[in-house]
Amino acid sequence: MPDPKAALAGHPFFSGIDPSIGETLAECAHEVSFPAGRFLAREGEPASGFLLLECGTVALELHRPGRMPIVLETLHEGELVGTSWVIPPYRWSCDVRALDPIRAIAVDARCLRGKSEFDPKLGYELLKRFLPLFVQRLEAVRLQLLDVYGETPT
Repeated sequence: MPDPKAALAGHPFFSGIDPSIGETLAECAHEVSFPAGRFLAREGEPASGFLLLECGTVALELHRPGRMPIVLETLHEGELVGTSWVIPPYRWSCDVRALDPIRAIAVDARCLRGKSEFDPKLGYELLKRFLPLFVQRLEAVRLQLLDVYGETPT
């Protein structure tokens, strides 16, 4: 597997990032892989970081006892999985299941939060990149709700 610094620099989510910030991020990152069908995270578990997908597809799902899960969103190569590490209580808000074999860069949240406390430039750069992602994911859930609970034509 390539070194995390090179992988981070080449990932779309961190495109154009200041090289010094990229180096700091790389100190908190490592490569991971998962087989198809594996749960990468479960709702309510501690959110210990995020994944930058290099290869594969994951589903963000809401578990429903005795029923099929609701797929909130499907994420692909080049996208980021996991925003729950940013806001306390740092718990996953949904299940994350690999639909294909996954190769990703895992970034450790505790490491990154610690470095952000001492480097406001890093914290601000993360805020600028994660805030639009929060809005995008919230919009996806809103559209899902409209689809499920919207009025049907008569």
